[in-house]
Amino acid sequence: MPRIPGRPVRGSTTGRPIMAALDLLGRRWTLRLLWELRDGPLGPRAMLGACPGLSSSVLYRRIGELVDAGLVERQPDGSYTLTELGGDLGEAISPLNRWSERWAGSLEAAPSAPGRAVQRHRPR
Repeated sequence: MPRIPGRPVRGSTTGRPIMAALDLLGRRWTLRLLWELRDGPLGPRAMLGACPGLSSSVLYRRIGELVDAGLVERQPDGSYTLTELGGDLGEAISPLNRWSERWAGSLEAAPSAPGRAVQRHRPR
């Protein structure tokens, strides 16, 4: 079943848009495929080569879900490319990427003692 707003998804019986988006993006290989398509169209063979461990059946399932969601489209030559909406997703995820870099840095800087208390930070 397509992960689209208005239909039940993991974590939301109402299919709130944010929950539908997180359900779609949280599926295995989905974000990686979107990442690989960021620089332009790729064919299935190129995507499989860029994603060691990805099976062709999962590739086609995920690409189908992304096409159904309007984030990817198939080109006449059989390759796939991001739609405008799919490209906008990269911009939308940028703040999360910046936060994740801060998070990773804070974990690297923290002492690694077992049972240490987790520091709480207020949002800026």
